[in-house]
Parts: sequence; structure tokens; C-alpha cells
Amino acid sequence: MIRGIDVSVHNGMVDWQAVKDAGIEFAMLRSSYGKNSEDSMFAQNVAGAKAAGLQVGAYHYSYALNEDDAIQEATNCRSVIDSTGQLLELPVFFDMEDADGYKQRNGFAFDPTEITAICKAFLENIGLDCGVYASYFWLCNYVDWRGLGCAVWNAQWGSADDLQGFMWQYTDSLDINGNLFDGNIKY
Repeated sequence: MIRGIDVSVHNGMVDWQAVKDAGIEFAMLRSSYGKNSEDSMFAQNVAGAKAAGLQVGAYHYSYALNEDDAIQEATNCRSVIDSTGQLLELPVFFDMEDADGYKQRNGFAFDPTEITAICKAFLENIGLDCGVYASYFWLCNYVDWRGLGCAVWNAQWGSADDLQGFMWQYTDSLDINGNLFDGNIKY
């Protein structure tokens, strides 16, 4: 198993050499969100992480309310990744959760069958090695990750005893030189 972090524009400028020097071997970088948006630091983060010798993967935060939205999001995500001109060593993960309440505000039913279908639509249309990211609760109650047959990135702070997938996000407070990151382990 190897240690990693995940990063978005919210982390600001990352000192990638300090990250590498802290024993981190990979980085999951937010590439995009929604149908048309990209993380403004994605290209810079890809270049910085690769220059420091880290393996790189990506993740897309979804605002999809149906399968058609998910297909448009897959197109957006692929376009953002392709625009860097870089190959990713790790998969692209689809985050279907509702951390900011958008889906709830827009009348989303939170039906596990529909959520799994939305995930499947994204995964089948991105054209890259991919998987799903979700909290342990979402993986147990909303996403049929076994049925999807893809890599799983489980966010469960504390212990991963119940579900060990491809990757585990174990904390949101990994301190590297005074900067806090989400900490991850790749199995």
C-alpha cells in the first residue's frame, strides 16, 4: 500500500516537493465538476505532482440529476483531462455525493437504482480507467459499487475494516508542513 493526498483549488498552491518529501507517492486531483466547469488548478497540479515524481489520478465532482447529465459530465471531465496533454497513472473517480446540497435543493430522489445508473452512465462514457468515490454511508446505501464492477475509493475516516476497495480516504487533516490535505491509502 502507498500513501497519497487529494487536492483541489481549495488547497491553493501546493508545494509538491514538500508533499513528496513527506512520503506521499500519489495525488488524486479534482479535474472538473458539473457539466461545464473545471478546477482552475488542475493543469498546474498535474504538472507539479508529476514533476515531483508522484503518480496522478483525477476526480470529478458530480451535479448530475440524471443519466444524460452524467454523460455530459463525462465529456467535460475527459476534455479537461485531455487538455493537460498528460497521461494519468491512476483512474478517474466519479463523486456522486451531495456535499453542498445541490441535489437535495433540486428535488433529487436519492434512489439507489437511479444513483447507480448515473454512476454507470459516467463510467461508461468517459473512455478512461475509472471508478466511484463515496463515503462509506453512500457506498452502503446508495451506490451499488459491486454491480458497477469498478474501482472504489472509500471515504471513511477512522477505519476501513468494513470496506477495502482500491483506495481509502482516511482523514481530512493530514498535515504536511502546516498545510492540511485529505489523506489516502492505495492498496
